Amino acid sequence: MKHMPLAAGVGLVVICVSAGFGQTADSSAPQQVEALAGVEIGGKWGFIDETGKVVIAARFEQASEFSDGLAAVRFGGKAGFIDKTGKMVIPAQFDSARPFYEQRAMVMLGGKQAFIDETGKIIGQFDDIVTDFSEQLAVVTIGGKMGFIDKTGRVVIAPKFEDVGAFSDDRAAVWIADKLGFIDKTGKLVIPPRFDGAYGFSEGLANVKIDGKMGFIDKTGEVIVAGFDDAGAFSEQLASVSRKGKWGFIDQTGKVVIPAQFEGAREFSEQLAAVESGIKWGFIDKTGKVVIPPQFENAGKFSEQLAPVSINGKWGFIDKAGKVVIPAQFETVGAFAKD
Repeated sequence: MKHMPLAAGVGLVVICVSAGFGQTADSSAPQQVEALAGVEIGGKWGFIDETGKVVIAARFEQASEFSDGLAAVRFGGKAGFIDKTGKMVIPAQFDSARPFYEQRAMVMLGGKQAFIDETGKIIGQFDDIVTDFSEQLAVVTIGGKMGFIDKTGRVVIAPKFEDVGAFSDDRAAVWIADKLGFIDKTGKLVIPPRFDGAYGFSEGLANVKIDGKMGFIDKTGEVIVAGFDDAGAFSEQLASVSRKGKWGFIDQTGKVVIPAQFEGAREFSEQLAAVESGIKWGFIDKTGKVVIPPQFENAGKFSEQLAPVSINGKWGFIDKAGKVVIPAQFETVGAFAKD
C-alpha cells in the first residue's frame, strides 16, 4: 500500500503461514473440539495437537491456520484447502490462496483474483482484492479505485477511494487528498480526513498518526491520548506504547499503567503479554509483574493456554507457568486455537 498501513489491510493474495486452528472430531453430539497448531518440520508443514503429537502429517509446502473448518495449503505447487482430518476438500488448483474469513477465501487463478465460498465456487473476480472479509465486507479495486463488496460480490460502497482499510468496530480508514479519515458502513465520512496514518479501530479506539506521533482516537474522532513514538492496538483493554525506544502499556483513558521499560512488547492475550528485556523474551501480567522471566530468543502470544517460544533457533510451546510442554523442535510454528 502506498501509505502507512490501514486497518487489517491484506494487499497481496498469498498463502499466509500462521496460526493453526481447531479440529472438530465428529459431527455427532456431543462434539469435541481440539486445538491444532501449524508447524514446519524439515521444510514441510503439518499440524500438531496440544500434546505435540503430529495429527496431520507434514507434507505441505505451506499451510495457513484453520478457519471456518478449513486451512489453505500449497501442495505440488498449487494451493487448495484441507479439512481437519487432512483431507483435500477443495482441490489444489489455485496459484495462491488465503484462509477463509467469514466463509469467504481469497484465491488467485490464471492471474485473476477472486473470492470463493466453502464449496470452492467462485463468488466474484476483481482487478485487485485488498482485504479479506471483515464485518461482512471486503475491499476490492475496480477501475483503479477502492470500494467495498458484500459476500455475494455486490458492490455496496462505490469504488472512489485512493486507499482503504478493512472495517473494524463499524469504521474503515480511507485516504482522501493525502489525509486519512474514517467512514461508516453506508460509506458516509464520519471522521474527517486529518490524520497521517492509522491502524484501525480495536476495542473502540483507533491508533492514528498525528503530527508525526502516534495516538488514539474514539469513534467520534476525539483524541484520547497522543505523543507516542509508536503504538500497538488495544487488546484486553491495554495497548503497548513506545517512547524513546522503550515500551510500556496504557489503558483506554490514556493512563500509563505499565511504565515504558521494555525493548519490545506484544499485545495482551489470555491476561499475559510477551515482552523483550535484555534481548530475551518473557511474559508479564496486567500489573506489569514478570510472571515468566525473560529467557527465550523470541515469543508469541498465548492462545489456548499455550504460547510459542524460540529456544536455540527452534520453536516449541510453554504453558502459563513457563514450563516447556512441547519441546522446541520446529523451524516455524503458528498459534494454537479452536475453530
